[in-house]
Amino acid sequence: MFRIFILLLILIPLLEIWGLAQMGKWIGALPTVLAVIVTSVIGVVLAHRQGLEVYRLTMLQLNRGELPSDTLLDGLLILVGGLLLMAPGFFTDAVGFLLLIPYIRGIVRLLVKRWFEKMAREGRVIRITRRW
Repeated sequence: MFRIFILLLILIPLLEIWGLAQMGKWIGALPTVLAVIVTSVIGVVLAHRQGLEVYRLTMLQLNRGELPSDTLLDGLLILVGGLLLMAPGFFTDAVGFLLLIPYIRGIVRLLVKRWFEKMAREGRVIRITRRW
């Protein structure tokens, strides 16, 4: 897992630099910089709005005595999407925007839950439960 993280830490910036250079050749330097800034601003605004909705839903579920696990995972995915949108580059922007689409975020949430369940079955994650 650590090796994959290091590999991504090296490959993603290289991919972004290549993408920015290609876009700069295609539409010019100034439009490329403006596009990066505009996508960052739009991403922050969208992530902020959706984050507030998740916060309100979490508070509502907690007040009802419900466990907001899916809502909290949505909030985490929105945070990741917002952070990806603030990073300069078009590939991270694409992934960030995808995470802000509720339908796609639901699919990713399901995949993340399955991944955590698999890790728990294998004993790589400790699950702590509270008995009432």
